[in-house]
Amino acid sequence: MRFETKRAAEVADAVAADGMEVRVVCGLPRGGMAIFSLAPGRVGRAVAHRTVEEIWYFVAGTGRLWRKFGELEEIVEVEAGVSIGIPLGTRFQLRCDGATPLAAVAVTMPPWPGEGEAYIVDGIWPATV
Repeated sequence: MRFETKRAAEVADAVAADGMEVRVVCGLPRGGMAIFSLAPGRVGRAVAHRTVEEIWYFVAGTGRLWRKFGELEEIVEVEAGVSIGIPLGTRFQLRCDGATPLAAVAVTMPPWPGEGEAYIVDGIWPATV
């Protein structure tokens, strides 16, 4: 066992399959955490995950999130203070509608396994990333 302490990078560690910038922070054997951001006026690609579930907590910006699982579908307004769950297999898409980046801290359970986890699906908005 070891303790992990990490400061989020100023420059993105990666770009997610949906087009959002990713800054990886701490993780443990049963979950990982990252900060995701989407630039003003941008619409991410719609994606779904093969093996992970996520919980997102928005910390900045304003926008909308579309998510769909089977017949259950909704669009929610997101902004600082809002949290959302993304169950396994849910299709989802984000858009930043404000003048500042839309940013969220996300927990992934289990930890993100790597490339190929997220796959592109049909969304409801044309992607701009």
